[in-house]
Amino acid sequence: MEERVIISMMHCYFIALGVMIGGCFIGSIGAFATGEPPLTAIKRISNGIRIWAIIAAIGGTFDAISNFEKGIYQGATFDVIKQILIIVAAMGGVKTALLIIGWFIQEDIS
Repeated sequence: MEERVIISMMHCYFIALGVMIGGCFIGSIGAFATGEPPLTAIKRISNGIRIWAIIAAIGGTFDAISNFEKGIYQGATFDVIKQILIIVAAMGGVKTALLIIGWFIQEDIS
């Protein structure tokens, strides 16, 4: 059973990483096409899509809420711990993407 948790965590990590990097770089193409500076747009977009990358990685909020509800009301603590680990993995993917984007644009993203 724990192998499945690790696999889910890895999926969420890389989904969040991909949403952040892909969203920022593809979004900067639109900024370039409209005459805005693309590196500034990358920084602005990266600040705006952090939470959406986490939500996309965990598969939406309803599933996470229903797992928390099942854990609290039915005593399934493993489901609550699994959801927390998945959310932490998605947050790690976002943080890694912010580090890579910061290296690329040579600015601090906080």
